[in-house]
Amino acid sequence: MFLVNSNQSLKKDMGDWSMISFGVQIPQEGYDYGTIIKIASECERLEFDSLWLTDHFFFSEKPYLECWTTLASLASNTSRLRLGTLVLCNNFRHPSLLAKMAATLDVISKGRLEFGIGAGWHEPEHTAYGITFPKARIRIQMLEEGVQVIKKMWTEEKPSFQGKYYTIKEAICDPKPVQRPHPPILIGGGGEKYLLRAVAAYADVWNTVGGIPPQDYQRKVKIIRGYCEEIRRDPRTIRLSWQGRFIIGNDEAEVLEKVRRFSNINGMTQDEALRFLTFAGTPDRALEKIASYADLGVTYFIMYFPDAESLTDLRLFAEKVIPYFKGH
Repeated sequence: MFLVNSNQSLKKDMGDWSMISFGVQIPQEGYDYGTIIKIASECERLEFDSLWLTDHFFFSEKPYLECWTTLASLASNTSRLRLGTLVLCNNFRHPSLLAKMAATLDVISKGRLEFGIGAGWHEPEHTAYGITFPKARIRIQMLEEGVQVIKKMWTEEKPSFQGKYYTIKEAICDPKPVQRPHPPILIGGGGEKYLLRAVAAYADVWNTVGGIPPQDYQRKVKIIRGYCEEIRRDPRTIRLSWQGRFIIGNDEAEVLEKVRRFSNINGMTQDEALRFLTFAGTPDRALEKIASYADLGVTYFIMYFPDAESLTDLRLFAEKVIPYFKGH
């Protein structure tokens, strides 16, 4: 669903949105390090709550900075933003090593890590880098074991684990993460049979990519709650997160100009660009879009601005949208 223009203004009393957080996912593909630092600095100045990187090696022939090393640098170049991974591919690193890396990053950032992880989906990267790409069910089983290993590494002195895919024996992870009992674990994905069951069992946050209609989102939340009932977990302990690709403009003409420019840069038709984007519209429409998911219990919104380098969409969103939800 794409919303381009609105002639209505929303009232500021849309509800109590004081717990809502807004993050920015930096589009790494084709961005050099200096540009990423510039965007991160602006996000901190604009008082976004978090900054997120994806864990990919490549999608095309454009440069793509690696997630963990870049995130570690951002920890030193920011002071307030929480730093997240959206999401780490469990297959790329042994979970014991990943636990150690994450603990170190949480220490360096003074407790600002948001630990997002998933089962992996982009097979060409696995093939190119010589990494095994099992079928989906196996990847999710590996993810479940991996998260168990990681939690043990973060919370036990000399943890051991014997699984089908991973084994550790008195593995020391010192120093531990700053956050207690551990950094929040975000699991991303929407597979209802296996992935959402893993969310119910192991996640502190569930994230899904925008484009899913509110009614389908609500249905998946009900599925998670059903899995929680099976294991006697309070579903309210799982925070709901939503990620969307956003183009925002002051009026319809500006929105359409940005969509055309985005289409031309990426070699898409305008219709293809609109299918790729989660949202293209004015601030009023953005308020409506976000409110429709906030009404379903979403409290974490992560925005992907394709034109982040120009900083204009970041600034417009921070000026016209965030204050309605933060009570400013």
